[in-house]
Formats: sequence, structure tokens, C-alpha cells
Amino acid sequence: MFKPEDVSAAPADAAGTPSLVRRPSTERHLSVTPLDLRQTQFGTTMRGFNKAEVTALLLQAADDFEHVLRENERLRQEILRIEASLNQFRELEGSLKSTLISAQKITDDMRENATQEAARLVREAEGRAELIVEKAQSRVEDAQREIEGLRLRRREVETSVEAIISNLNHTLEFVREQEQRERDEKVVPHRPRLEGVRPA
Repeated sequence: MFKPEDVSAAPADAAGTPSLVRRPSTERHLSVTPLDLRQTQFGTTMRGFNKAEVTALLLQAADDFEHVLRENERLRQEILRIEASLNQFRELEGSLKSTLISAQKITDDMRENATQEAARLVREAEGRAELIVEKAQSRVEDAQREIEGLRLRRREVETSVEAIISNLNHTLEFVREQEQRERDEKVVPHRPRLEGVRPA
């Protein structure tokens, strides 16, 4: 509690009004409250201070002190509120960082999966294309072999037909020659008539 002995007289200022000097307190925390200032009673002396002025000063100091304490409390509460908000923001920041990391991981996984899937699809497409090409090449080779076989068969047929035609020509010539010989053999030779010879 504030004690009157803590205040001593000091030399008067230029206007002749004595000022109060507060002795430095040995404690670090505040030991005087606004109520202490309002309820403090000073003793009277012959050459002491003006009681009304001292009382007015103490009341003013009490009001100012109370205002400072209230402002200090308000600031303390504001600091607590800001710290709470800051903690919330930090938690939110941590959550956002975690979410971003998870999203990045998911994106990387999706990209990797998409790359692997695309590579698999390309391999399958290439495999199917190679199979189609192999089948087409096999069909082309089969067709070429079939064409070669048909050409060979055609040559064989042509040769056979030519041989048949040749045989028919030979046969026809032979038949014609036979018919001609037969006609020649059936013709009777003509005897010439002798003149002057009378029959007996």
C-alpha cells in the first residue's frame, strides 16, 4: 500500500508551487492501486502541503492510474486474442501445408500413374500394330505363293492344251492323209482306145 512517507517535499518550481518526488520503490511489481490513492490519508503539520491540492492530485493520479490499468488489461486481452488468432492461423497454416503436401503427392502419384498407364497403352498399341503387320505380311506372302501357284498351274494348263492341240493337229493330218490315200486307191486307171483294131 502507498504510504505518505514515500512522498517528500522538493524545491518549489518557478511558480512557487512545491512538487512531489516519488521515492524509487524497491519492488518490481506495482504495490499501489487506484483505491489506495483515493483512500490515503495524510497527517497534518505546521508547514505541510495543501491538503486539498494533495487530495486532488491523488484523485487525478488514481484516475489516471486506473485508466492505465484498464488500458493495460485491455491490451493484455487484445494480446491474448491476437495470440489465439495467431495460433489458429499457425494451425491453419500447418493444415494448409499438410493439405498442399498431400495434394502435391496425389498430383505426383496421378502423374506417375498416368505416365505408366500411357506407356502401357503405347506398348499394347505397338504390340497390336506389330501383330496386325505380321498377319498382313503373312497374308501377303500367302497371296504371293497362291499367285505363283496359279501362274505355275496356268503354265502347266497352257502346256497341256498346246500338247493336246498339237496331237489333234497331227491326228487330223493323219486322218486327212488316210482319206486321201483311200480316195486315190478307189480311182480305176483309164485304158487308151486303139484305132484300126477291130474286135474279133
